[in-house]
Amino acid sequence: MQPAFREAIKASYFSIFGNAFLAIVKAITGIFGNSYALIADAIESTTDVFSSLLVLLGLRYATKPADKNHPYGHGKAEPLITFMIVGFLIVSATIIAYASIENIQTPHEVPEPYTLIVLAVIIVVKEIFYRFISKKGTETDSTALKADAWHHRSDAITSLMAFIGITVALVMGKGYENADDWAALFASGFIFFNAYLIFRPALGEVMDEHRYMDIEMQIRKISIAHPGVIDTEKCFIRKTGMTYHVDLHIAVKSDISVKTGHDIAHRVKDEILENIPQIADVLIHVEPDDEL
Repeated sequence: MQPAFREAIKASYFSIFGNAFLAIVKAITGIFGNSYALIADAIESTTDVFSSLLVLLGLRYATKPADKNHPYGHGKAEPLITFMIVGFLIVSATIIAYASIENIQTPHEVPEPYTLIVLAVIIVVKEIFYRFISKKGTETDSTALKADAWHHRSDAITSLMAFIGITVALVMGKGYENADDWAALFASGFIFFNAYLIFRPALGEVMDEHRYMDIEMQIRKISIAHPGVIDTEKCFIRKTGMTYHVDLHIAVKSDISVKTGHDIAHRVKDEILENIPQIADVLIHVEPDDEL
């Protein structure tokens, strides 16, 4: 298993246990503290647990080596898992929005002041979770892990909205008891927006959208610097999980032998793989320079 996959799997375990603990804390505090926003927040954290479990399963499946039926490996499982995470986000946002509208129409007591302390702690913890998972997602280039990180950020935003709503209810008093419900409703809209932000890059990955200009520039620079390579033409990059597959066209002198061109291509491939470790394979097509 590649180091990137190991780091991503460790981070997913961190998410699972962290979300489970916070969901319990939020539910207990929300029930005894008369805060519907906190209860809604607990619902989202519960869905976070299941989404993190999906990330873990997806990462483990994505680590399976290439086989006869999957010559490019199983990395595409990652964006597919991301789609499922987006589904969890949409479901949790819908539940929160529905519950908020129901609670706005139902008279209830003002939340207890101590709920603010719990929320303040949750906001800080969730932001720490987001930064940690986001960093690991960037380091490993894991689409699913980046999506999981945004789950933590959306949870922090939901808790922040609840904090603001409860503060308004406590400060303004009678007539503002449902301020935290309005806050939860607003937070659900933010979660819907985040779901789109997570969905878009995962869709591009599944569709093999070319979004990797920085890697392409590295590949071309390495190739052109190699003795025997006159220029580079096409350079197609597809992402499969945390690794990349490259199709590259290089131009060589037209009067060299087939074997010489073949050897140049192999040396270029080896150098690319050595300098850009996240690339799993490079398929090089050799062209005579007079056809460019």
